[in-house]
Amino acid sequence: MARYLGVDGGGTKTAFVLLDEHGTVVAETVGPSCYYFTTGIDLVERVLRDGVERITGDGGIDTAAIDRAFFALPAYGEASADVPELDAIPARVLGHDRYSCGNDMIAGWAGSLGGEDGVNVVAGTGSIAYGEWRGDGARAGGWGEVFGDEGSGYWTAIRGLNVFSRMADGRLPAGPLHDAMRAAVGVDSDLDVVGVVIDGWAGDRGRVAALSRVVTAAAADGDAAARDVVTEAGQELAALAVAVRDRIGAAGDRVPLSYSGGMFSDPGVLAAFRGALGEGWDLREPVAGPGVGAALYAMKQAGAALPAHR
Repeated sequence: MARYLGVDGGGTKTAFVLLDEHGTVVAETVGPSCYYFTTGIDLVERVLRDGVERITGDGGIDTAAIDRAFFALPAYGEASADVPELDAIPARVLGHDRYSCGNDMIAGWAGSLGGEDGVNVVAGTGSIAYGEWRGDGARAGGWGEVFGDEGSGYWTAIRGLNVFSRMADGRLPAGPLHDAMRAAVGVDSDLDVVGVVIDGWAGDRGRVAALSRVVTAAAADGDAAARDVVTEAGQELAALAVAVRDRIGAAGDRVPLSYSGGMFSDPGVLAAFRGALGEGWDLREPVAGPGVGAALYAMKQAGAALPAHR
């Protein structure tokens, strides 16, 4: 019986999924993030080794029984000098070479559209869009929090913190976001938010990005400034989709489009995204998550028949 391993690395966690030849989940587990830019590339092997050991144990197999694996890694390809080492790590973990590596955007696309041509937009801790169309593939976004990551959890949280600071010193009227942000950070004084986020959390991407939920909740509670942030997030994510559609030569066609990542779980973000898209899209709810998507991509690379999803 064939086994296909998918590994989806993200800004806050790494998902491991094992599928059989029918595309049925045999085992799955979650480990910590393998995003290594702030901690060093050694982190990747530690996370992958631990996760593969656990999922093969849960699946009742050893690594030799994995027919094909795909490792979708955050920041893959964004530092060219690191690619050879990233490509080599899974061989040491699996003990064979039946695998490939790529950026985690591919897992989001393959999961959301079941491996079908089209575009997927990911908005989790970071944001990126990827699409394939008649053999051509392209991405947009995914530049990281310093350059943008527009519409992402981190981007939304940073803008929420900016709104909070302006509410705190009177540049904006205080809305529901003000008290909600203090409560989420766990302080009684406005300026103490700085100490917690910058000093206590050391600007940790995952912890900062989690504050995006404060922004989306405040928007739903009627906070006008928070609602503006949420609307802009949806618009930025739609712009990523349009850019990819143009780059893969699909403009003028009706293009399947889906989405993945925690930001899209908020109805306000999803509504703003829908409203900013314009014509020419076949917007679909995601078929599966990126963990399953990585395993489906492994199946596709192995030449196996993908399960029908529509």
